[in-house]
Amino acid sequence: MNSVSGRIEISLGDITKLKVDAIVNAANTSLLGGGGVDGAIHRAAGPELLDECRKIEGCPTGESRITGGHRLPARHVIHTVGPVWTGGGEGEPALLESCYANSLRLAAEQEIQSMAFPCISTGVFGYPKDLACDIAVSTVTKWLRGNERPGYITFCCYSKADKLLYEARMKKT
Repeated sequence: MNSVSGRIEISLGDITKLKVDAIVNAANTSLLGGGGVDGAIHRAAGPELLDECRKIEGCPTGESRITGGHRLPARHVIHTVGPVWTGGGEGEPALLESCYANSLRLAAEQEIQSMAFPCISTGVFGYPKDLACDIAVSTVTKWLRGNERPGYITFCCYSKADKLLYEARMKKT
């Protein structure tokens, strides 16, 4: 399967409202909630998500863990911890790529067909949006060219500017 055409969508909106098999949470290492998309996912999923995350006992940067979706339309939440941007010389690009690759691997192992990613690390973690977008799109398209699952990916952007950035980057793919 070489084409990713028709397997990637770029949307603008609230990731907690998407009806996909799994949404990806841009989490912190504790997995116990926080600001931005992480806080929104925890609020929408309800206290059961926090209870399940407590049992996991955290997640290192660049890795991913999976839980139930609880009160979300999505059946699963894949939590991944993106790097905090410190200028790019501390392995941030490889860690961010690992977030996407590990989330995709977990999705494939769980036979997840559709999933949605937020813009990982670009909020309070300060990763430059254009660089993060390049890593997200290149990692996901490379995965899709070699794997059947997940079959469908949504990049869920919170702002119109992010959506335009992803659309422009996808045109280069």
